Amino acid sequence: MTVKEAALFTGVSVQTVYSWIRRGHLTVTGLDHRGQKVFRHLDVTRAELGTRIKAHRSPIQTRHTEGSKS
Repeated sequence: MTVKEAALFTGVSVQTVYSWIRRGHLTVTGLDHRGQKVFRHLDVTRAELGTRIKAHRSPIQTRHTEGSKS
């Protein structure tokens, strides 16, 4: 997937994807036929998850709240 596709896939800006590359969270796996950087889906997902964990943001919203009856 390209930088733009990675941004759309994760719901972040293109600048954020470039930041992940610059900070070493995301590795470029090659270039497409137009010379654009490409990444594996798994690497993009790991970069997003690692960033969210470090920022103390949950990637998954849960319905369970303390004190609820379920």
